[in-house]
Amino acid sequence: MRALLTPEVVSRLGVVLFKPGRELMPLFTGGRVLIERQPEKMKTLPTGRIADARQPLAEMDILRFFIRDERVINAAGGINALEAWLMRNVKQCQYPHSHYHHHEFVTMRHPPGALVVCWHCDNELREQTTETLSELAYQNVVQWVIDTVLIGLGYNKERELSMAELCWWAVKSGIADAITETMAQHALRRPVEPFLSVYKESDIVPSFPATDMLQDLLERTGSTDNISYIDPQPLQEVHKPILSLRIDPESPESFMLRPKRRRWECPQYTRWVKTQPCECCRQQSDDPHHIIGHGLGGTATKAHDLFVIPLCRVHHDELHADVSAFEQKYGTQLELWARFLDRVMGIGVILKA
Repeated sequence: MRALLTPEVVSRLGVVLFKPGRELMPLFTGGRVLIERQPEKMKTLPTGRIADARQPLAEMDILRFFIRDERVINAAGGINALEAWLMRNVKQCQYPHSHYHHHEFVTMRHPPGALVVCWHCDNELREQTTETLSELAYQNVVQWVIDTVLIGLGYNKERELSMAELCWWAVKSGIADAITETMAQHALRRPVEPFLSVYKESDIVPSFPATDMLQDLLERTGSTDNISYIDPQPLQEVHKPILSLRIDPESPESFMLRPKRRRWECPQYTRWVKTQPCECCRQQSDDPHHIIGHGLGGTATKAHDLFVIPLCRVHHDELHADVSAFEQKYGTQLELWARFLDRVMGIGVILKA
């Protein structure tokens, strides 16, 4: 609680008088208080209690799926913490459609959270499910989550919580998967893509989902803990993960009649492949060889960087000199690649994101 008060100075007695009023008396009953000059931004505020910062996030409909997620409620402390917060902050019955209210209050659980009602309304509303009660419970959950996030981030109620800070709290609490696409777009300040009734293939611009972009930013800054797979066998080799793969079942190109082929490139992976032993002689390799033929690649285009095998300079030159003779002697390129990929997956170089 904060307040702006006008002091009355009695210079001859060395006394300063304040008249806070009944509403502000609890401010002076807890011991010492801090007194400082009013900042420039508060010169226009009236004398009296300073209201808490307005939270625009509480009025955003894009948070409804996030707030209703059970993982979010559990991360904020659970339903019991919500009820304790309501009993501390709500001092009246929250159900307005009643002609009588008892002076004793209780908490009534109602999806997605809970609300404070008097004994009379508790008996009247028990076992009922209405949109009015759901909206009241939702508003309580929103205010409680915002208050919990501010405390968790080290802020007080004077601060206006931003979408980026809410997303950071979700990541910090281990519920990054609960962040919706719309929330990620808002946090990254990406423009809202309009939804048209009719699309042409030429109008579709391939792009990555905002949630994937947010996850990539977190991984680059080291904000997420890397999952390391440790095999109990001490003799088995374990490598630091090089790639983390994600599946996009609704990529823009998958809806096109004739999608333009994009070559997948990953210099980090090819550099690592170059450090591995040759698949033919097990000596130190010199080059990551992209598979030739077998329907991979395109006209004057190499295969994707995933279809590479480590080869030393001798065997790399031998392969390019005569592909058929090389494959008869050492096996097909696909066989060598499959054996190499099995080892790559087994030692944890490629992980599922």
